Amino acid sequence: MPATSAPTLKDIAHATGYSLMTVSRVLRGAPKVSAEKRELVLKEAKRLNYRPDPHLARMMQVVRGKKQQRVRAVIAVIREHVPQDGLLSPSYQYVPIDDIRSRAHGHGYAVEEFWLGKEGLTPKRVQKILHARGIEGVIVSPQSMQLPCSKIDYSPFAAVTFGNAMSSPSLHMCAGNMTLGIHMAADQLTARGYRRIGVAVTQWIVNRSQFGYSGGLFHWQQSLPPADRVPLLLFPSNDISKGFDAFSKWMHEHQPDALITFDTHVPAWLRRLGLRIPQDIGFVVHDWTPKMPDYAGIYQQREHLAAAAVDLIVTQLSQHEHGVPAVPRQIMIPPRWVEGPSVRSLG
Repeated sequence: MPATSAPTLKDIAHATGYSLMTVSRVLRGAPKVSAEKRELVLKEAKRLNYRPDPHLARMMQVVRGKKQQRVRAVIAVIREHVPQDGLLSPSYQYVPIDDIRSRAHGHGYAVEEFWLGKEGLTPKRVQKILHARGIEGVIVSPQSMQLPCSKIDYSPFAAVTFGNAMSSPSLHMCAGNMTLGIHMAADQLTARGYRRIGVAVTQWIVNRSQFGYSGGLFHWQQSLPPADRVPLLLFPSNDISKGFDAFSKWMHEHQPDALITFDTHVPAWLRRLGLRIPQDIGFVVHDWTPKMPDYAGIYQQREHLAAAAVDLIVTQLSQHEHGVPAVPRQIMIPPRWVEGPSVRSLG
């Protein structure tokens, strides 16, 4: 009995009466196709049990990428401007817009940034703007405690969030694996002879990492003698400049010989306490960037976070997936240890 040939784009075009180009655009998730055409093409593709050839699809993607000079659509990046929450200072790092744009442009998308709280921009208003511009892809970068980004209705969008600061609605997420980061830094310090390693951050940082800092420290400390387990210090405010009293008390009580903490304020506080880096105490920046060459640190590789988030958006759009997912995908980027002059071998 002869095998039945697999349905093709031509079969779908014949069934719908649309051109091969229109059918192809619908099936690869291209924008600016009417809802009526999209619905009919997808209905006929399902009826015919059409399955794309993955090798051919990849070849055509490469060809289109070489031909395409214009950007075909826009991905929105939604940030938050809530100064009273104390999370917009240089103490806190976020995924740079240039890294997001670099990856998005490779897929043929432009990127526009929207700041909730600036110039009266509310969640309701930004949603209307996105709808009016036909923007379906949204990357959320929570940067406040109040989380106005959580008030957006994500049902029309393919969406991804950075970190776990916004736990509801539960979107697909890209984050740095800070459980691994804390283990890695502690191992590096231990190899140099440090024994009493302390971590000093804010509750918001812990929450954003899905408890990676606190959980990583707790797990790592289980192999230590109880006397060497320095408790986690959570600064009383997101405004690090207000934390000296709590920090000074913690330092006197627990006397760590190495710190994993912020690059802002803390170095000056150590000098105020009569401690020199690295002669008297080792110092590791918990969220290192290339702008911090004077310190060793945990590099969270946000360029890879940006790439992962954009790729998740593009995949959702190509599969016609919108709204809050039933099972959110989580991509965890492993951080990297960066050497620096703020630690030394204790011999």
